[in-house]
Amino acid sequence: MMEQLQEGYVASVAATAGCTMEAVNKDYWGADVQLIRPPRTALEEECMVFAQLKSTTLTLPSAGKEYFSYQFSKRKYFDHMVKPRKHQKAILIVMTVSPRQADWTEVSHDGLVTRRSCYWAYLEGLKVDPDVQKPTVRIPTRNLLDAHSLTRILDKIDRGESLHE
Repeated sequence: MMEQLQEGYVASVAATAGCTMEAVNKDYWGADVQLIRPPRTALEEECMVFAQLKSTTLTLPSAGKEYFSYQFSKRKYFDHMVKPRKHQKAILIVMTVSPRQADWTEVSHDGLVTRRSCYWAYLEGLKVDPDVQKPTVRIPTRNLLDAHSLTRILDKIDRGESLHE
């Protein structure tokens, strides 16, 4: 159920940013979805980024802290995020959710509110001891995933700039 909630969140953010979210049906590359921004004209190229989606009930990020920790359940998921990529870049998107499923959303006449948020991290090039089977990474709390941040990510990719802050 957490996966469905996160997919809905990311799809909503993508739509607001003028992008599509396409599911990756085979997990060969450690990516769950592709976020794709269409080209501005027929002669230009679309811009896209892979995203690995993870959810956790173990943390409640605080805006007063610079980061929170996320531990991968398997080394291979981490390895897919840190490997150097020439073309298609990849980000990790972590959603923090309440352990109580009934608290995930709230509906009123004003709309649907999703409780808690998604955060993104760019991990390419990160090194961790090869013996660590469940690596832990820091997710910056300033990296809230919203339409503005997704647009900024895709703009940097489009210009060939690094996603490292």
